[in-house]
Amino acid sequence: MVLGSAGLAPVALCVAVPRTRARDVGVCALNMWAYIAAYEMPHDDPERLAARVKIDYPIAVDRVLGLGVPPTLRLQRAFAKPGRISRFERVLVWCHWTWFFTPHASLAYVLVRRYDRFAFAAARMYTVFDLGAIFYWAIPTAPPWWAALRGRLDDRSTIRVRRMMIEYGEQFWGPRWEGLYDVLGGNPLAAMPSLHFATSLMGAHLLSEVGPIAGAVGWTYSALLGIALVYLGEHYAADLLAGVVLTETVRIGAPRARPLGGQVSSALQALEARASGG
Repeated sequence: MVLGSAGLAPVALCVAVPRTRARDVGVCALNMWAYIAAYEMPHDDPERLAARVKIDYPIAVDRVLGLGVPPTLRLQRAFAKPGRISRFERVLVWCHWTWFFTPHASLAYVLVRRYDRFAFAAARMYTVFDLGAIFYWAIPTAPPWWAALRGRLDDRSTIRVRRMMIEYGEQFWGPRWEGLYDVLGGNPLAAMPSLHFATSLMGAHLLSEVGPIAGAVGWTYSALLGIALVYLGEHYAADLLAGVVLTETVRIGAPRARPLGGQVSSALQALEARASGG
């Protein structure tokens, strides 16, 4: 019932209110409300989700990608110092935290600079979000830090994967950290694919369509975020590759889906006209 009502809310807004920039923003916000509901709901029963979670297959893929050692372990062993968070690691943590705003900031830039492109841009961005939520239901997958806590990412070394975001979050935010983490960490077993990376890549594509400078900013941020996600133990490299596949599939397939989108848009416009008495 929650998913059904949340999924219909953007459609209802399109029917009830004539199109304006404010309505476009409202539709995007309602779509994210539906996504968050879908993202968090599997974790309503943590024990049941933990019984279904996949742990080993991304580790196996990352061992291949890292030539025997998962990239997260390689990076932390090479550069991290136990008990310390370096300045560069703090930059990576902040890069991770700012992701919560970045996809929507990219769309806001498109809205302001090229409103004629906004609808198509938003459709592609939120399709990535929505398809990712389907994978989180179908194949709940543990991130590196979760696997490490349970001894599944152990390379017979005294150096284990650290979750630096938590370490620095407790230092920086103090007593406010627990509340912030409760809000932002609604489902810890939703790692495959990495929507952090997938949506940042889509944002870079959308910004590139507006202009080269904006695109350069988007691609630079995506590259830094990719390093952060693996280094900090938030995602496997395999999760990032899956995010690339998801984004590129949506980007390449979107033009083919535009005729269907046009038909849906026409139907909604007809319903809007009928609802307004036009």
